[in-house]
Amino acid sequence: MTTDSAARPTTARSEGGSRSTTAYRALENDLRAAIGGEVRFDAGSRAMWSADASNYRGVPIGVIAPRDAADVEAAMAVCRAHDVPVMPVGSRTSIAGQAVNTAVAMDFRTHMDAILSVDPDARTATVQPGAVCDAVRDAGKPHGLTFGPDPSTHNRCSIGGMIGNNACGSHSVAWGKTVDNVRELEVLTYRGERIVLGGEGTETGAIPDALRALGTRVAGDVERHVPELTRRVSGYNLDQLVPGNVNLAKALVGTEGTCATILSATVDLVESPPARALAVLGFPDAYHAADNVMIVREQKPLTIEGMDAGLIASLRALRPDETTSRMLPEGNGWLYVETGGATRAEAEAAAQAVVDAMKAYTTGAVVVGEPKRMVALWKVREEGAGLLTRSPEGGEAWPGWEDAAVPPERFGAYLREFDKVLESHGRKGIYYGHFGDGCLHVRIDFDLLTKPGVQNFRDFMIAAADLVVAHGGSLSGEHGDGQARAELLPRMYPPQIITAFEEFKGIWDPDDRMNPGRVVRPATMDENLRVQLGMPTMPDEPKLAFGHDRGSFHRATRRCLGVGKCAVDTGSGVMCPSWNVTKEEKHSTRGRARLLFEMANGEIITDGWQSDEVAESLDLCLSCKGCKSDCPVGVDMASYKTEFLANRYHRKLRPRTHYSMGALPRWLRAVGVLPAAAVDGLNRLAQVPFLAKVAKKAGGIDARRAIPPIARETYTAQAARGLPMSTVPDLGVPPGSRGPLLLWTDTFTDHFDPEIAADAVAVLTGLGYRVELPPRNVCCGLTWTSTGQVTAARRVLARSLRAIGPALDAGIPVVGLEPSCTAALRSDAAELLPDEPRVKALKNQVSTFAELLARHADELSAVAGEGNGAALVQIHCHQHAELGSEPDRAVLAALGVDATVLDSGCCGLAGDFGFEDGHYDVSMACAERALLPAVRSADESVALLADGYSCRTQVRQAGEREPVHLAQIAYRALRG
Repeated sequence: MTTDSAARPTTARSEGGSRSTTAYRALENDLRAAIGGEVRFDAGSRAMWSADASNYRGVPIGVIAPRDAADVEAAMAVCRAHDVPVMPVGSRTSIAGQAVNTAVAMDFRTHMDAILSVDPDARTATVQPGAVCDAVRDAGKPHGLTFGPDPSTHNRCSIGGMIGNNACGSHSVAWGKTVDNVRELEVLTYRGERIVLGGEGTETGAIPDALRALGTRVAGDVERHVPELTRRVSGYNLDQLVPGNVNLAKALVGTEGTCATILSATVDLVESPPARALAVLGFPDAYHAADNVMIVREQKPLTIEGMDAGLIASLRALRPDETTSRMLPEGNGWLYVETGGATRAEAEAAAQAVVDAMKAYTTGAVVVGEPKRMVALWKVREEGAGLLTRSPEGGEAWPGWEDAAVPPERFGAYLREFDKVLESHGRKGIYYGHFGDGCLHVRIDFDLLTKPGVQNFRDFMIAAADLVVAHGGSLSGEHGDGQARAELLPRMYPPQIITAFEEFKGIWDPDDRMNPGRVVRPATMDENLRVQLGMPTMPDEPKLAFGHDRGSFHRATRRCLGVGKCAVDTGSGVMCPSWNVTKEEKHSTRGRARLLFEMANGEIITDGWQSDEVAESLDLCLSCKGCKSDCPVGVDMASYKTEFLANRYHRKLRPRTHYSMGALPRWLRAVGVLPAAAVDGLNRLAQVPFLAKVAKKAGGIDARRAIPPIARETYTAQAARGLPMSTVPDLGVPPGSRGPLLLWTDTFTDHFDPEIAADAVAVLTGLGYRVELPPRNVCCGLTWTSTGQVTAARRVLARSLRAIGPALDAGIPVVGLEPSCTAALRSDAAELLPDEPRVKALKNQVSTFAELLARHADELSAVAGEGNGAALVQIHCHQHAELGSEPDRAVLAALGVDATVLDSGCCGLAGDFGFEDGHYDVSMACAERALLPAVRSADESVALLADGYSCRTQVRQAGEREPVHLAQIAYRALRG
């Protein structure tokens, strides 16, 4: 594996696993003394950095996060003194396995992510290696410029990683690969040489001289054996050493951290058309789409992306409520063709020209110029890598043969033969990709768990390599070789080129300490497979059903493939609130998933359910469920946290909040039987500082939190006594004409905000429903579920299902007012009681208040009219993840309310989370990201609509304004 010592181990288990706590202790101490950045040799950090987005696993010796170039030099000197390998990494979204190794991982994303300068005249930007691609693009926007390469991970991948992999992206048709956009690199070798490489060819010194000499010597072989292909990424860029074409900076692009460490990079910026449009072309199948890319290329578009019908079918099966795919024209294969212009009209005209030129070949076409619709369409394409890793029934698919490229004029023929290779090996794959450059992305249902399956994987990879070479292509067209394909390089290049690669690496890194075992003298494609090295040692007997993972918690821990959408600096939708505050890997969905995977494996995280590393990571998980919808592979960390807590505290003393907040419905039921005067007394006592302090201490509640006041009388109690409720609005519908409807009287609405239920009943009655209440108290069990009290949650839910069973059996619709409870009935119930027949009825019969009202939008609009004020809308996380918000938007429009839906993510309270001692600061920081600033900046006349009790409580306790529920807005609008 190395040039100077056969004794240096390179596999994850041999070096990184056994020696880390002993032989590397001195290394750790020396690094701490030498650098100002973080030094992490703990089990948790090593577990989180043990995998990237590939099939591979390599436990690092340790992880360091240098703060500047001086830190990098100092760290390299320490590693050199200890003779340990080094691996520079960025966002770790690599798909070929080049970002995992038994080495000291240098994390550049944490601190060295600055954009040092932008020169609009020279059209360049100088950045540190950890700078995110989108941040560089944003820096160029004020000048009408952008960074051309844009992989699907553009909002999180780093420039250093892009340089390492020679990344491309969807706009390579117009702007090329990363190598085509690099101007200058400042690098550091393992031996401590600091070199500036540029395109002038004036670099001096032993390394530049040796590289030029190598280029002169192999020029003939390069001309004969290195294909001139726009998407050739495999191997080193020897063509950049050939006399007359020498560019040492470009030669270093695509070396995957095996030669030197980048300290800074100057990259080219290109003119970005101010307006874009999208021509979406439909074809009979993906083959015909591929056959016609050369005709599309003649139109000089910015992008030519392709999708197969399998991707759309998977999307619709995995996300039944998804509507974006309905924008696609008729066909079973599609091309996205993006055009640009000075104005939207100009861009759309260019897109229409593409449609006109392709009319004879397509089954349909649409031109999309509206920005939001284009973003929605691009999301389908960009999330393909994640979507295709799981089938709706829980089947697994893997990268490996991920991004091969052939000349685009041969792409259709290649696809047809590729499908035959799949079939001959008994494999299935769904593909999409950069069709305009002949680059295919595919996820394949390899069996990587068994020896015969791994042999089949090897056989397929060899056959696929031979096929792509036969078409004059490259094993990698974007993601690099890594562990996945480097073993196959001799099938693409003759021995003399392979020898030249070794010489190239030797010039830069004669000690073979920079990311060893990649590209040159590589590990084989079936070494270090993540699922093989990570075979679980824990029993797989989960307490939840894990229905989407075939009843297996271990299978669930493999769901995260590391695409890193949860670790986006500029916000990542609803997931993950704590990551957005702390920027700590252990608080990202990916970091938590890695820890759980390693916990099941037992090599690094050795104490299973009692692991403090996992507990610490999950402590700041808000169980918001944002990852379940926002993560492309549907990682459901809320369920994983429930499973962890259930096992960690099985037959053990639990945290105080599990008894107080976790059993809150039980305590509130006890309070609910008290007379109103007694409840008033309790509320007054809760405001007495000393008593409140004692109560909060006993319940594990943060001292800075206020105890919410309890309603003097619940809605159900008032209804039972026949008290007058909100006046029913006259909607012109005969009373009871639409039959019975059961209102789910959740704990939070009933005990804290009963007026919401009163208004909801009035509106529903006005719509002609005969509103009924459950015969006794009901509860979805969510507070017990989220605190891992699964047995109690099952018991509570089963009791509630018995209470509403007759209504369910009769097909009576059930309406929920609290989003978290409604979502729990629709989704969590199946995890708690998978064999309960009535659980299936919940999915079809339970709806949100908005979903029911949306069926009567025309009636609402006729009565409410227009001009009924404005509202900021805070969507509850569980609603976002499980239910969606389109009905809410439709109802507000029908009610004549000017609604602005906040893109604020979780409010930060998240049930018991924000109350629990130690969580207050993170809870409020989540709220301050977007929600509270938006509320403060809104005019006082603008209502804050928050259907979730947690959301309302967070805003109330922040002292901003009194939020309202959709039922209250609807009631007011319909009452005039």
